[in-house]
Amino acid sequence: TENPSFEVNSALLSRCKVFVLEGLSTEDIELLLKRTLTGPRGFPGLEVNIDPKILSAIANYANGDARTALNTLEAAVANCPVKDGKVTVTEKAVEDCISRRSLLYDRNGEEHYNIISALHKSMRNSDPDAAIYWLARMLDGGEDPIYIARRLIEFAGDDVGLADPNAQVMATSCFYACKNMGMPECRYALAETVAYLALAPRSNSIAMAIDQALSDVRNSPAEPVPLHIRNAPTKLMKNLGYGKGYEYAEGTEEKITRMQCLPDSLKDRRYYEPGDRGNEVYYRKKLDAIRDWRAGKREDPPK
Repeated sequence: TENPSFEVNSALLSRCKVFVLEGLSTEDIELLLKRTLTGPRGFPGLEVNIDPKILSAIANYANGDARTALNTLEAAVANCPVKDGKVTVTEKAVEDCISRRSLLYDRNGEEHYNIISALHKSMRNSDPDAAIYWLARMLDGGEDPIYIARRLIEFAGDDVGLADPNAQVMATSCFYACKNMGMPECRYALAETVAYLALAPRSNSIAMAIDQALSDVRNSPAEPVPLHIRNAPTKLMKNLGYGKGYEYAEGTEEKITRMQCLPDSLKDRRYYEPGDRGNEVYYRKKLDAIRDWRAGKREDPPK
């Protein structure tokens, strides 16, 4: 069963009535199993004895899926010896029939996106416990660890940024571990990175800076590169003024100049505005000093 939002054309979907089918509760499944044991169409001609705790365990294992519960019960009964028309279902028989929990997870459908969203938002909310839980759900559901690692790299850039530059390094290292080790070993790298990102200081200043710059690039004329910062590998280019007036910052005592690097139409544009958390506290102070010095508001160059 797939979410019609993903599988049905929107024009057709708008003309349909959509019914949402929820998973059964554990209590509902227990009731179903009890009726199966006592009903005439359950196990005709066979008296099945099963501990209520084992029945509850099967219901819990089914995770809202009645078919899974019934199939598990049927397999467990078939796995136990019959004597005088009676069978006693043991805990071991049930365990032998359960290879792994039937988790609600589909790698290409709604739950795929629901759970990666839960992971992302748990990290954003500084909740490493929830984040690690959702990570475990994805891994146990068979998700590709490379996909998760890519999303962690994205989170490090979008939600942490320069508030903690090491976050990007750690996320990239996690990707390397997932690519070269695979499961189950890479689960440690993923869990470490998820916890680290959840506790890292937050800043989206870099994300806002690059998006604003891209908006200007797409919605404004393509400004020519100022002559003084153009590359001048040939004599002709030098004669045309390429590179003329370039100020080499490393050649100055201050290691910085007042040279304009943006086009004239954008010379006062500000893209990067550091936040007030983590490393950006230092970057904010330094950038303010640089801008004030270039504007002539202070005499001493920033260090």
